Amino acid sequence: MDQIVRDSIQYGTTTIDFELMFEDRKTLNIRVNPDGSVFLKAPGNSTLDDVKAKVRKRAGWILRQKRYFDSFGTPGVERQYISGESHLYLGRQYMLRVREGNANAVHYQNNIIEIECRHKKDAGTLLRIWYHQRANIKFKEYAQPIIERFLSYGVKPQCFSVKKMDKRWGYCTADGRISLNTRLICAPRCCIEYVITHEMCHLVYRNHNKDFYNLLSKEMPHWEKWKTKLEKIMI
Repeated sequence: MDQIVRDSIQYGTTTIDFELMFEDRKTLNIRVNPDGSVFLKAPGNSTLDDVKAKVRKRAGWILRQKRYFDSFGTPGVERQYISGESHLYLGRQYMLRVREGNANAVHYQNNIIEIECRHKKDAGTLLRIWYHQRANIKFKEYAQPIIERFLSYGVKPQCFSVKKMDKRWGYCTADGRISLNTRLICAPRCCIEYVITHEMCHLVYRNHNKDFYNLLSKEMPHWEKWKTKLEKIMI
């Protein structure tokens, strides 16, 4: 009953490989792991053909999950994501603790970021996903009072998003869409607020002219200090 079966289904031009275990349960459970592997738990009275038919129906969702994990890339060679490494979060240094467990989860307390994972090789991906989730929460929290202040200039962002970027901390499109670099979650709050304020100023003045910098200085008098600190972090 607990033997693992390895098989695959074809979905268009894509082959989806999976591992399957039959056990005493009523429904099929499908899990996509951060490394892209697919693991199934099926009722013991199911046939392999029944399972494959259900997997084919969920193929679109499975591929979306795979793409989601892929969007976080692969761990850089300079990082091993093992216990004892030092990582930044909101400007503070945290020691990484990685342990194998029954779930994929990240927690932080005191000076420790703990990654619980089914496979230790997934620790880097799980940490990046956690950074992205925290960025979505904290950036919007920090942005709200800044956005409210800028209402007096008659501007408001059309939308506010978090993205992976290689060379920019943030940008503002001509139609008022503001995006921030996920990596900013490693920086102190004032550095994040500087980037948000900078992009909000672009809603008023598109170019980096004198009026732009006058507004930036008015809204954040010590912005140069936080810009310099951000540039030194080099996350």
